[in-house]
Amino acid sequence: MSDDHFAAYHSNLSARSSACKVALLPLNTKYKGPAPPGDGSTDVIDEALTYFKANVFFKTFEIKGEADRTLIYVTLYITECLKKLQKCNNRNDGNKEMYSLAISRFALPGEAGFPLNALYGRPADRNEEETMRTYLLQLRQETGERVLDKVFEKPNEKPSKWWMCFVKRKFMDKSLSAPGQ
Repeated sequence: MSDDHFAAYHSNLSARSSACKVALLPLNTKYKGPAPPGDGSTDVIDEALTYFKANVFFKTFEIKGEADRTLIYVTLYITECLKKLQKCNNRNDGNKEMYSLAISRFALPGEAGFPLNALYGRPADRNEEETMRTYLLQLRQETGERVLDKVFEKPNEKPSKWWMCFVKRKFMDKSLSAPGQ
């Protein structure tokens, strides 16, 4: 079956501000950054986790707004988290991996290593670049923590096979990591 028969899930959120055509959506998080504080209702990370298992099968994704660009990034980042977590024996190991992955160097829109440059905008100036960097870092930290909760429901158990079975899937045929990583 082709993607034509089914529609991907899109973000239902809207933002007052953006950077690089990416909505700076509120986040329910303790991590510091430019995201407006969430009010406890569904945020973009909740949406990405909820829609992940359906959306990850899509090779194409029609962007209906800036919030969709945020959703795409979080969805791709979830895949990166799963790749790291498949090697972990327990939640403690997973926690270390998620921290490392979140703070490791990552490409921003406009940079050569960013896989979505055709869909995102370049930063207009240093200020927008810094906002994008800190927002993505905040997204990565909070997403890693929530993926960890899904994959390791119990602290001393192996990763959930119901999440690990999606490790090799490539949403939109893209990856945030360089080939071979």
